[in-house]
Amino acid sequence: MNMNKLMKQAQKMQAKMAKMQEELEEKTVEATAGGGVVKVVLNGKQQLVDLKIDPDAVDPEDVEMLEDLILAAVNEGMRKVTDMVNKEMGKITGGMNIPGMF
Repeated sequence: MNMNKLMKQAQKMQAKMAKMQEELEEKTVEATAGGGVVKVVLNGKQQLVDLKIDPDAVDPEDVEMLEDLILAAVNEGMRKVTDMVNKEMGKITGGMNIPGMF
């Protein structure tokens, strides 16, 4: 294989990945816990951008349950973001598993 051709392909893939990362910043995922009493929204950079808690979930006598629901919702949101990023990046890399890529 021609080295110049390989370098051009790598540069093209890198440019596509940079564009995709910018686009992923604008995309969001939503996750819920406790039947929807806790809802989180995360962006493609795995940043929490919104959190909604149903007032019925706020029990001063059971703060631990609310904490668990928030953790569950955030962790599910993070999993969804990871899946979204892997899916989008897979479109660029053609499913190649390149260690350290993302």
